[in-house]
Amino acid sequence: MHVVLVGLMGAGKTTAGRRAAKELRRPFVDTDEAFIPRYGHTVAEVVADEGEQAFRDKERDTLADLLAVASPLVIATGGGIVVRPENRERLAGDGVFVVYLHAKPAFLASRTSAKPDRYLLAGADPFEVLSDLYAKRDPWYREVADALIEVADLAEWGSRPRAAIAARIAGLVRELAA
Repeated sequence: MHVVLVGLMGAGKTTAGRRAAKELRRPFVDTDEAFIPRYGHTVAEVVADEGEQAFRDKERDTLADLLAVASPLVIATGGGIVVRPENRERLAGDGVFVVYLHAKPAFLASRTSAKPDRYLLAGADPFEVLSDLYAKRDPWYREVADALIEVADLAEWGSRPRAAIAARIAGLVRELAA
């Protein structure tokens, strides 16, 4: 069974996903990182050159191909993976365990900075962008999620919140297998 992490940017999908994959002894794939060798461009470059719809088409195809891999993966998705209904259907399918790394916009904005791969934050207020995205996407994340992890709660535990998130993900997967 594939483990797929969803949530807004800054929730820790990539870092926690890498750690959870290591703990579970599975390969890890970040859909945004898988983009570059597959299409020869970063997500931001595809959006700038071809538009967001072209990016969403490529994102859909990348997700479909990853979920078709026979061996179980840990997959960190881009925050907008749930925008397309066909992606939500795939995520809700058999052989997929979806974990929603949930956090409120204020928490995420406090730890999210503009980076080249975060094209939505270019020249924008992170809190405003994340608030808007949260309002639109939270229901979709919840729709596909098999489990929800409160990121802020684990961040309060100490200096290694992503390790705590990864341990929680691995624990959930082990519970499923038992």
